[in-house]
Amino acid sequence: MKNQLYYGDNLAILRQCVPDESVALCYIDPPFNSKRTYNQIYNNIGTEDKAQAQAFLDTWTWNFEAQKGYDEIIANTYKTQTQQSIELLMGLKNILGQGELLAYLVSMTQRIAEIYRVLQPTGSFYLHCDPTASHYLKLVLDCIFCARGGDFKNEITWKRYAVHSLSKNRYDAISDIIFFYTKTEKAPFKLQYENLSAEEISKKFPHTEAETGRRYQHVALEQSSNKQSVGQERIIQGRKVKSALGWRWTQETFDARLAKNPHLIYWTETGKPRYKIYADEYAGRPVSNIWTDVPYLSASDGERLGYPTQKPEALLERIIKASSNEGDVVLDCYCGCGTSIAVAEKLKRKWIGIDITYQSISVILKRFHESFGGDFTKDLIDKETKQVLRPAQIQLVGVPQDFAGALALANRQDDRVRKEFEKWFVLRFSNNQALINDKKGGDGGIDGIAYLLDTDEKGKETYKKIIFSVKSSKTLNPSVIRDLAGTLEREQAAVGYLLTLYPMPNLEKEATKYGNYESKLFQRTVQKIQVIDAQMLFDGELLSLPTVDVLRTAERKKKTDVARDLFEERED
Repeated sequence: MKNQLYYGDNLAILRQCVPDESVALCYIDPPFNSKRTYNQIYNNIGTEDKAQAQAFLDTWTWNFEAQKGYDEIIANTYKTQTQQSIELLMGLKNILGQGELLAYLVSMTQRIAEIYRVLQPTGSFYLHCDPTASHYLKLVLDCIFCARGGDFKNEITWKRYAVHSLSKNRYDAISDIIFFYTKTEKAPFKLQYENLSAEEISKKFPHTEAETGRRYQHVALEQSSNKQSVGQERIIQGRKVKSALGWRWTQETFDARLAKNPHLIYWTETGKPRYKIYADEYAGRPVSNIWTDVPYLSASDGERLGYPTQKPEALLERIIKASSNEGDVVLDCYCGCGTSIAVAEKLKRKWIGIDITYQSISVILKRFHESFGGDFTKDLIDKETKQVLRPAQIQLVGVPQDFAGALALANRQDDRVRKEFEKWFVLRFSNNQALINDKKGGDGGIDGIAYLLDTDEKGKETYKKIIFSVKSSKTLNPSVIRDLAGTLEREQAAVGYLLTLYPMPNLEKEATKYGNYESKLFQRTVQKIQVIDAQMLFDGELLSLPTVDVLRTAERKKKTDVARDLFEERED
């Protein structure tokens, strides 16, 4: 199958696009960033929970969608629920009432049931959450997985931070919870290992082999579990030795291993043979359910992409290696900035990624372009022969590809994706170089900002704002241009773009009245206010100014280099 990246509601996509028993491994890190205490959540007291992303600000409220989801669970409309999950939600409603937490649990129960459906019989599921609602989520998981013969494997505690705040009335919260379930006992699992520090290696392997310089420890060759070999003789390096306990190896194993390494045996002062375990052959410390060796990404970490809830690749690498094989399908239906699917790509797995925000989709596409080279969503075609050199590696679904798609996105009524049209237009036009203004109202006429590299009067490099304002109305009057001009003046911005769903010749004419901007660094003149409609975007019109990358690139180039590279590429 081709790797699949979906833009939209994961519940609808799971139901419509992901077949039964088609996924080997699913990992999700759903947004739920409560600031309440346990008692406040339990009693539905306090201000409304806010999720991690703007698109989810209204998700965890008890509204029509929450009631509809609850009714679907109780009626088992899609035949994915168990009797236990139905009765659990009924009980939770009695305890919690119709509030934010129940809305969250309804949403998660619907999606966990679909994830169970799409998992292969040998499939594994990892759910990443914080301790705020982990106890409720485990009940949901038990009711959906264990009620059907699935298995709860582990509650993993990942130490995200060092102690970073001193509270007078509680212990510092520095960990996340990751639940690990399998659909059946047949699920594959490969034990993972954590590397030891140099100091730990020195302590664990205190001896150095004179002949080779290799560090080692020595352990007993006799073990009481092999009673059938008690009193038997072994010939080891020409010596005949009897064991009162029993031998770890047969004579054939001794001969084979000594033939491979004649220095393998260590003789004690009392003449007992022991064998050497070498530091350079040591796999590492077996990983337990307490993960302290995978550090959270610091603000200056080279892996950072500018995405607030980004997880380290090492975390996902451990999970994917442990519970899948090359060629398996990995699913992440809350894929955010795409860490899980990027790691799956590196580890030669197939993958399905889903996210409801275009910001996430744009970050993922940019990440893949920088990490793996090229646009994976399109066929790579030879310019001369027109032959396909490499077919598209990613099937991109749900992103507008024509005017009809843009119109549908602009008219979408789902509150969870308000401003998605603006985000898509700004990011698509700016080649993902803009910052999105997430405010729902009172945005000051700014839907996005990019930064233009230039020089000041003294020749010193500086960064100037580019303002984006998006309008989806069919009719607009010239006052919109005048408003944008006022915004540019207020923000001391260099250039402004009015991005419109429909063509606006009257506004294009009005925009010419505001003159040009001259780039001193690149000696280029552009119109100060420009009008770009959706069809122009699909015809290939993109921002061509030398902008500074607002998300950190995979190569970690200097900002100046990034801007110049972008400018040169677009000029070519």
